[in-house]
Amino acid sequence: MVDVSAKPVTAREAVARGRIHVAPAAMRLARSGKLHKGGVTEVARLAGVMAAKRTADAIPLCHPLPLSHVDVEITPRRDGFAIEARVRTEARTGAEMEALHAVAVAALTVYDMVKAADKRMVIGDIRLVRKTGGRSGDFRR
Repeated sequence: MVDVSAKPVTAREAVARGRIHVAPAAMRLARSGKLHKGGVTEVARLAGVMAAKRTADAIPLCHPLPLSHVDVEITPRRDGFAIEARVRTEARTGAEMEALHAVAVAALTVYDMVKAADKRMVIGDIRLVRKTGGRSGDFRR
């Protein structure tokens, strides 16, 4: 791991986004709550929150962070779902990986829940859109 012990503890926030494209027939099932595994958005949101909290367990050399806030939004669109994760901490290193991990796992959860109705789903556009705090300063895509 990178030694961050000399860095000051600062307030940090990271926002990441991604998409999962879903066929229209499968989206109709998801919107109506008729998928065999249940309601997609709430399960995927919870999976994203849990993923943010466990990022250091999944990504080698990633520092474990004391997260003070995690919010994951799953928004149905005509052609799938838009996913956004917002993570806050006061730490010596940023929360970018936690936000990105939350989006990726939320998208994978949507895939898992909808795969019986659509195996052609595509997960993509996972990216950091904003981060604040830390030595490198603020970033906006």
